[in-house]
Amino acid sequence: MIDRRRFLTTSLLGAGGFALPTLLSAQDTTGEIAPDEPAPMDMSPKLVRLDNPMPAGEIHVVPDVFSLYWTLPNGEALRYYVGVGRDALYISGEFHVGAKKEWPSWTPTKDMIEREPDHYAKYADGMPGGPDNPLGARALYLFQPQIGDTFLRIHGTNKPDTIRRDVSNGCARLVNDQVIDLYERVPVGSKVFLYEKGLLPKAT
Repeated sequence: MIDRRRFLTTSLLGAGGFALPTLLSAQDTTGEIAPDEPAPMDMSPKLVRLDNPMPAGEIHVVPDVFSLYWTLPNGEALRYYVGVGRDALYISGEFHVGAKKEWPSWTPTKDMIEREPDHYAKYADGMPGGPDNPLGARALYLFQPQIGDTFLRIHGTNKPDTIRRDVSNGCARLVNDQVIDLYERVPVGSKVFLYEKGLLPKAT
C-alpha cells in the first residue's frame, strides 16, 4: 500500500515575487513519516514518484516535511531529508545554483555575528574547510538574478541530529554522505525552489 502526503495544492508565490511551480504530491513506496516523528536511522535518499511530474534537474525544498527533492525524468525524484532554517530566518523563493565547492570555507554573515556575537565573532575572518566546518563536505551556493550570491547554501553537516529540524541560519543541510551524493548530481545553473513554511497541515 502506497502512503501519500499531499503537500502543495495551489500555485505558490515565493519571497520577492518569484512564482513557484505546483508540486502536488509524492508517493514513496517505503511509506511516509510524519515530520514530528524521530528522524530515521537510514538517511539515504529514496526514489519517489510525483503525482504532478516536474521538469527533471530541479531542486525543490519543502520545509514542512524537511525534504529536498531532486527531480528526475519520468515523473520521479530523489527525496533527501534535510534540516532547514529557523522560522524567522528561513527564506522562500526561486534561486539557481551559482557555484559548487568541495569542503568549502565558511564565514558567518554580518547579521549572524550581530545576532550571536559570542558564538560567531571569532569566525569573522573565516574558517577553513574541513570535517568541523559548518558547511560540511560540500556546498551548493544559491544565487538570484540582479543579486548574485544570496548567502543561502545547501550544504553538509556532521551532526545528523540536526536533520529534520528547524536549526540553521536560513540554509538547508544534509548529512555529509548525502550532500556528497547530491553534489555529484546537481550541475551549476540548476533551478532551486524553496517553498514557504506552513503550507501543510500539522501531522496528527
